[in-house]
Amino acid sequence: MRAFLVCLLISMFPAAAQAAIVQLEMRPGITANAEYLIGERSKPAVLLIHGFLQTREFPTVATLARGLQDASYTVLSPTLSLNIPSRAQSLACEAVHKHSMEEDVDEIGRWVRWLKSQGHRDIVLLGHSFGSLQLLAYLSNKPDAAVKGFIGASLIEAQVGTASRPALIAELENRVLSKQRALVTHTLSFCKKYTSTPQDLLSYARWDQPRLLAAVKQSPVDVKLIMGDADNTLGDGWLKALQHVQAPMVIVKGANHFMDGEHEFDLLGHALDHLNRIKPAPTR
Repeated sequence: MRAFLVCLLISMFPAAAQAAIVQLEMRPGITANAEYLIGERSKPAVLLIHGFLQTREFPTVATLARGLQDASYTVLSPTLSLNIPSRAQSLACEAVHKHSMEEDVDEIGRWVRWLKSQGHRDIVLLGHSFGSLQLLAYLSNKPDAAVKGFIGASLIEAQVGTASRPALIAELENRVLSKQRALVTHTLSFCKKYTSTPQDLLSYARWDQPRLLAAVKQSPVDVKLIMGDADNTLGDGWLKALQHVQAPMVIVKGANHFMDGEHEFDLLGHALDHLNRIKPAPTR
């Protein structure tokens, strides 16, 4: 696994808050980059994951990263490659999508290992929207022992529109089994027309509400969900479903899916509240 620091910016920040851009090879020919904000070593490092098809520069994520840095937390905020080398822009719905949930999870694991290579023994995963879903997918597949907690903001399932999800999954599975390579177009998340291979689309479509609820309930680390009661992207009954599985959750009154405006402070405050409860690993 090859990684290198592209730049180090010190002058604009206190000594405990250096910043660097990290590039990491994910697969042959595919590199991804992350912003690394260096805080106090005594505090857990935060791996912050953006939402669907976005980048680390998305306002909700970028503002949260800076707020955590101001509170002296180390933050690693990558842009998932989506199989595009050094991707730096959001990916349009209309693009041909050549990425899968399994590859997203693999990249998350590589960033966790990179943080460990920098000496971070306590890591907390923090995601926004679809990023929260991707982090739960990682947590459901033997996460690294250095991961001590999970914070999910505006957690959402992989929505597939009004179509029958079982029928869609069955169709995609049949295409995969019969080795059909033709691209398919379907609704996924906020994309009304999302074009992908059957196998890649299937990797996301399988993450329905029951599977996501099970991942929350069975998480191997402490969970904190931060949800807005004015989030109109959530399906009917989603907050009640989360409450039914007794997910540790705070509901921010008036907050939308992006937790913007005055609710940026609510998001940061609740995230810090959970981070402050994480007990560091004993020193050797």
